[in-house]
Amino acid sequence: NFNYKNRGIFIIINNKHFDSSTGQDTREGTELDAERLEERFQDLGFEVRRYDDVKRTKMTGLMYDIASQDHSNNDCFGCAILSHGKDGKIYATDGILPLELMVLPIKGDRCPSLIGKPKLFFIQACRGINLDYGVDMSDASTTSSKDEDYTDAASQTVCIRKIPSEADFLFSYSTVPGYYSWRNNQEGSWFIQALCIVLENYGFKMELLHMLTHVNRIVAYEFESCTDKEFSDRTKQMPSVVSMLTRYVYFRPKKQDIR
Repeated sequence: NFNYKNRGIFIIINNKHFDSSTGQDTREGTELDAERLEERFQDLGFEVRRYDDVKRTKMTGLMYDIASQDHSNNDCFGCAILSHGKDGKIYATDGILPLELMVLPIKGDRCPSLIGKPKLFFIQACRGINLDYGVDMSDASTTSSKDEDYTDAASQTVCIRKIPSEADFLFSYSTVPGYYSWRNNQEGSWFIQALCIVLENYGFKMELLHMLTHVNRIVAYEFESCTDKEFSDRTKQMPSVVSMLTRYVYFRPKKQDIR
């Protein structure tokens, strides 16, 4: 449950400039993404820490620093990474590193005070070079049904039990494996634009996976590339969510947030 004193720490790693040795271009527009994320997650009650143009040793060091802290009074932990990437890897400003190195320090067997608590990652980065040219779809009538109300039927008996060390992670990627992720120099990335719109409108009302499904739909239906190169014009993008969460996540307002 999210009844702890604090919402938790949320770090933003915003990499815009890269060493020439990496072969990566400057990520124009990423500062807009970082600013929007900072505002949205502060609104949700997080203690937001932003880091710009971070090298490899500092990127992993940040996570070990998080792991060494006491999260006993926190609901969860969150991290947004804005950078270049390949599938399973993220660019620091001075080179590439496996995403797993960012995750490892806060797994259940490494960070006891985050056991059983959501560990949320939002990753705006390419996962390959493929482009999605989309497919034509005809509109069809749809029926809607009322969402079911879920209750926790677990026993209230106090006991100690094992859970997997990989439990309670969520990875919200801007695109699917192997594909390019779009960013507008003036408006920021498609994914972060959509994520922040949804968080602003539904952050305190809707369950997290429901919100991310809404983000998926916005990016899939409302964005399309417009370039002067035929091979990259009118392409689409599909965000991807990988969830190992074991409970529903609602960012309900803390008492001090209620006005």
